[in-house]
Amino acid sequence: MINKPAGRTAPATPCRVTVCRGCCCGDAAKIPGVDHAGQIPRLRAALDGAAPVRASECLDVCDQANVVVVQPSAAGRASGGRPVWLGLVNDDEVLADIADWIRAGGPGLAEPPGVLDLYAFTVSRRVREGLEDTP
Repeated sequence: MINKPAGRTAPATPCRVTVCRGCCCGDAAKIPGVDHAGQIPRLRAALDGAAPVRASECLDVCDQANVVVVQPSAAGRASGGRPVWLGLVNDDEVLADIADWIRAGGPGLAEPPGVLDLYAFTVSRRVREGLEDTP
């Protein structure tokens, strides 16, 4: 049995961010004028370690390209937060708003900037469950 040192607590599980980079998201032919290759590094830099960012294969919501999913932290989930799907994320201003929200706590802990309401959308249960099953 492994004992935790006295006075130490387990680190909090942060929000997780998934950026679609499948068939349509990240495609300059579908969405011209966007620096798709730089989007993930800019989001990581804006988050400054507050949450991991990973790229995913197609999330099957191509009509919303580029798609970003923000999954709540453990504390956010305990407070009722659920994954938030954001579509049409094609400019740096919305990336900054997403990063600000996550640094403030993200789903379940902080109110998103009002502008993110324009990007939020609901996905089918099949698509949502597919993402939740991914490590």
